[in-house]
Amino acid sequence: MKRDRFLRHVLLALLLALAGYALLFRLIEHRRTRNGPWQVTFIGFTNGGPSLIIDQAALGITHVQVVFAGTPPATNGAETVRFAQARTTPFATPLGQCVFLDTISLPGTVVLEVFGHEVQLMPRVLTIDRHEHPWRVGETIVLPASGR
Repeated sequence: MKRDRFLRHVLLALLLALAGYALLFRLIEHRRTRNGPWQVTFIGFTNGGPSLIIDQAALGITHVQVVFAGTPPATNGAETVRFAQARTTPFATPLGQCVFLDTISLPGTVVLEVFGHEVQLMPRVLTIDRHEHPWRVGETIVLPASGR
């Protein structure tokens, strides 16, 4: 009789631990992903040259455009990339490559090398070639051709 009670207590403790783990996992995962990823549209050619359009809706960052002036057009199309899943870096993007990607807590940090320029997306600030630019909705930043 005592052995039957012991097994029941062990099973109950195991089920409670499993339910607690599942609940905490879902809460942590929701908190980690609730803001969503960076969304970057790579445009092969605009009037000023190839460009990036950066959006992050949860942070209120919309249509921030980085234009690479003096650079020949890459393609005529546009491709949007959402940086939501971790990947081994570096990896190719439509206009360059992603050299660093941190998606532990979205939106995270994304560092792109595009036409010799380093573009770093962080929730606090945009950095271009290691110079900070505050996020301004609808801003267009024109970069000269890189000497690299």
